[in-house]
Amino acid sequence: MSANSASRVPADPASQEAADSAPRVGVWLIGARGSVATTAVAGCAALTAGLHPPVGMVTETPAFAGCGLPPLSSLVFGGHDTVDCPLPKRAEALAAAGVLPHGLPHAVAADLAAADAEIRPGGPLPGDTRTQDELVDAFAADLRDFTRRHGLSRTVVVNVASTEPVPTGPDLPASSLYAAAALRAGCPYVNFTPSSGMHHPALAAEAAASGLPYAGRDGKTGQTLLRSVLGPMFAQRALAVRAWSGTNLLGGGDGAALADPAAAAAKNAGKERVLADTLGAVPEGEVHIDDVPALGDWKTAWDHIAFDGFLGARMVLQTTWQGCDSALAAPLVLDLARLLARAHEAGLSGPLTGLGFYFKDPHGDGPAALGEQYAQLTALAERLRGDGGTAADGAGGPGEAEGGAAL
Repeated sequence: MSANSASRVPADPASQEAADSAPRVGVWLIGARGSVATTAVAGCAALTAGLHPPVGMVTETPAFAGCGLPPLSSLVFGGHDTVDCPLPKRAEALAAAGVLPHGLPHAVAADLAAADAEIRPGGPLPGDTRTQDELVDAFAADLRDFTRRHGLSRTVVVNVASTEPVPTGPDLPASSLYAAAALRAGCPYVNFTPSSGMHHPALAAEAAASGLPYAGRDGKTGQTLLRSVLGPMFAQRALAVRAWSGTNLLGGGDGAALADPAAAAAKNAGKERVLADTLGAVPEGEVHIDDVPALGDWKTAWDHIAFDGFLGARMVLQTTWQGCDSALAAPLVLDLARLLARAHEAGLSGPLTGLGFYFKDPHGDGPAALGEQYAQLTALAERLRGDGGTAADGAGGPGEAEGGAAL
């Protein structure tokens, strides 16, 4: 956080004293002036100042006490973006839309301004003549400079930019350029989007050799979160799902990006994977994503589930999920930044399948059911609490590369 945060009266003086002595950790946001990033920065400042409780932050629950996670007050924010709207102004717009509490942008204005001062131009932009390797070098240099100037123990890169279409050519998409820069700069990495990021096959060898922990992809915040609970319920109760259809209505930058059918296809792949993994097969039905600009940062998701019961009795379950996308995503972004920082400190490397709880399409071969994913997450927490998770320890579930195994 900014130096101005130190002048505030903490909610817990003892905790604040411990936090003040903790090493500072960088959080570098790709898409740093978007709604999710702005909400994460403003929210972290609000929690640090004791203005709001940490609702939605799993790492603030008792299961993570004593894990050595970096305190929220130790986080320093920066990032890349291709837009130039300052974070304070973006936060005011979010407050006007009801995404942030009224008055919060003013209360944490210094923190927003400090983070905004650390945002660097992203790319590639139209007309940029730099090669892909030059772009990666430039992004990595920004990361190293940020880490050095602030005396940070480490910096975690988190991709919260707009969804990209699935790449079809030989060139790396922008999300993978940023992932490559994280590898080059020695930074743990989180892909909170459906974009390629570290998943791109061209990065596989470098990622495996890096010794860095990473996690992704596509944060699980709404419809798919519910599916990861309901799918196992049907399977465990031996109820035959005949069809599962869904519709998403959303606006804002994400809605505009997902109006592109190729980007929507990348998004829907994770939703289908959850059903396939929890039900054993993908039932009939599709998910439709509709851009409704008037909704702004709010979204509505409907699911229609047709299933058979005893003696073939035909039944239906319908669900409606209405929520604020940024408010759902921001606490998870803070969770993941803290967990990746601690995993890096503990010497863990490779894809952390123990963090599948947070994603629609997680790395590795871990379970898709939310309950099983939560068990893996708490096992990772116990490991971090217990012996520090040294690289020679081995790790939890199948396909786990924590402990330095290859991808």
